[in-house]
Amino acid sequence: MYNAATSTLTRVALLGAVLLVSACSTPSQPNGINDPYEQTNRQTHELNRGIDRIVLRPTSNAYGTVVPERARNGISNFANTLNQPADVVNSLLQGRVENAGHSAFRFLVNGIFGLGGFLDPATDMGLEDRDTDFGETLYVWGVPEGVYGELPIVGPVTERHAAGKVVDLFTNPLSTVLEGPGATAQTAANVASGFGTRYTLSDTIDSILYDSADSYAQARLIYLQNRRFKLGVDSTGTDLDPFEDPYDSLPLQ
Repeated sequence: MYNAATSTLTRVALLGAVLLVSACSTPSQPNGINDPYEQTNRQTHELNRGIDRIVLRPTSNAYGTVVPERARNGISNFANTLNQPADVVNSLLQGRVENAGHSAFRFLVNGIFGLGGFLDPATDMGLEDRDTDFGETLYVWGVPEGVYGELPIVGPVTERHAAGKVVDLFTNPLSTVLEGPGATAQTAANVASGFGTRYTLSDTIDSILYDSADSYAQARLIYLQNRRFKLGVDSTGTDLDPFEDPYDSLPLQ
């Protein structure tokens, strides 16, 4: 496990250094909408709406209807537990040692006393989930937010968040350790957890995608607000207009 974690930290640090250097020339502005590729993004958004309508929404509804809530929660807990080591790695890379220890202890408690992670006794003990990702690590390192975009299946991202998602493929030491059935179980748990989340948030997601006058603008607004709130970006006094002309905005942080 030590060798796997060390290897993960080394690879992530190298990838992060490359991303940091490549993003240094990007201008920064903490608020507003920077969407210079809106026309292309809207086309991708329509593709994603079609994928959701044909595949994701009916599959998640079937999953939520067939699988009892307790079982769905257990699978989501299991996926969260398996992904917890990535939170430890990112917290260390962010210099947040206390958060890293918190997430490591949460992983051990749920892994040992939570039936391999299917239960969540850690939360009952006050060890709440301190979810993080490499996009947040890049933010802590000072990498600018970059432009807004929408990727097929992935959905809304910023350049920084998209780069972080790529590196997140390598931040979990368990990905190095787990092979065969273990790796398959981890992937299956993540997919099932995603369907469970789509089912739980069905009303909200359907309202955004199918009931909004402009679902692209609404999704963009909600994503930027939520992502910046998660990162602790100070948007005091700034109201994002979902229908704002992105070409009137300065580049983002």
